[in-house]
Amino acid sequence: MRQSGIILLLLLSIPALALVNLAVGSVQIPLAEVMNILLGQDASVEVWSNIVLQTRLPQTLTAMACGAGLAVAGLEMQTVFHNPLAGPSVLGISSAASLGVAFVVLLSGTLGGGLMSRFGFWGNTALTMAAICGSMAVMALIVWLSARVEGNVTLLIVGVLIGYLASAIIGVLKYFSTEEDIRAYVIWGLGSFARVTGGQVYVFVGLIAALLPLTMLMAKPLNTLLLGEQYAMNLGLNVRRARMLTIASAGVLTAVVTAYCGPIMFIGLAVPHIARSLFHTEDHRLLLPATLLCGISLALICNVVARLPGFEGALPINSVTALIGAPVALWVILRRK
Repeated sequence: MRQSGIILLLLLSIPALALVNLAVGSVQIPLAEVMNILLGQDASVEVWSNIVLQTRLPQTLTAMACGAGLAVAGLEMQTVFHNPLAGPSVLGISSAASLGVAFVVLLSGTLGGGLMSRFGFWGNTALTMAAICGSMAVMALIVWLSARVEGNVTLLIVGVLIGYLASAIIGVLKYFSTEEDIRAYVIWGLGSFARVTGGQVYVFVGLIAALLPLTMLMAKPLNTLLLGEQYAMNLGLNVRRARMLTIASAGVLTAVVTAYCGPIMFIGLAVPHIARSLFHTEDHRLLLPATLLCGISLALICNVVARLPGFEGALPINSVTALIGAPVALWVILRRK
């Protein structure tokens, strides 16, 4: 009964938070006007319609998709590696996406005189494609290794090494790049829900919406993996196959989110623990949808905080997520002693 009440509360909070996201910002718009705009009616102030429909609605949808994708990916990683501090970026997928973007942004300044310094539509498209290529290449390597190695430690070591290698190459590229392109790359690395605009938002949300139902099919294998690999094998589970599918699922979600929004930190780490604390369960049949809903709610809250009245533009989303995620990670460390 308690769990049903929390699920209902989360379901009701999401549309409420979404409306707040559409109303709150550097320009305050009354909730009644937001509702009228969403229903297709004319707003009292003409510019409000453009703000809601062209800017805030895509940003809100992006935040919801990003929160859901990273939260579910984080839960899968924590389960498959039996590590409460594992997150979506643990395998170096985010680092590889950052490396792909670094090649496009930083090399363009060296070779083409700052071609990517002013992004525009084609610039954003190039960044997205570069991030997808980098992350997918590393994910393919990780999935290939997961089908051939016994333990999880090897995969974690590979992920850490990929992260160090990517950082080293990015450092070399920065050294030879123009100041303007370095600034553009740093801004991309701060993460943003506002980067996905126009038709891209429907592609991004559609990809996440198509991937998430597939992750729900992993509930039973994830429950079995919690018992330990040896016991899971005795129960008839193909551990290597289950691990490979789980890593592939989490990897694709992380790759898509990073490609469109940049490396968003801490949501994938913190949200699974929030869901566990709320529902007091390790059953993934409940935990997966609960984590998804918590991820959406937390991302919407972070987006509102980043655009609080009084700020011109928006705060870096990674700064806001870290303010929430870091205390949760600290709480996990202290609780586990």
